[in-house]
Amino acid sequence: MAKKQKAKNIGTCTLNGHIKWFDNKKGYGFISSEESHLEEDVFVHFSNIAMEGFKKLDMGDLVEFELKEDSDKGKGPEALNVRVVLKDRRY
Repeated sequence: MAKKQKAKNIGTCTLNGHIKWFDNKKGYGFISSEESHLEEDVFVHFSNIAMEGFKKLDMGDLVEFELKEDSDKGKGPEALNVRVVLKDRRY
């Protein structure tokens, strides 16, 4: 079985994933990527959500996002231009 690569140095590309959790009060959360080459969850900050009004994400939402290149040592991947593709109403 091939070893998964870290998200480091992937560059900007469009990916899909589901919201693992998002804290509306703190303004951040994490996305579980559907891409097999990512071994860690992707950080998302409210300022990177592309929507009008109060920016929030719900657990289970399907999102499309761009992956920021890991330029800071010790930090994981960060999602940019996050757009909700499908709202998950189970939660």
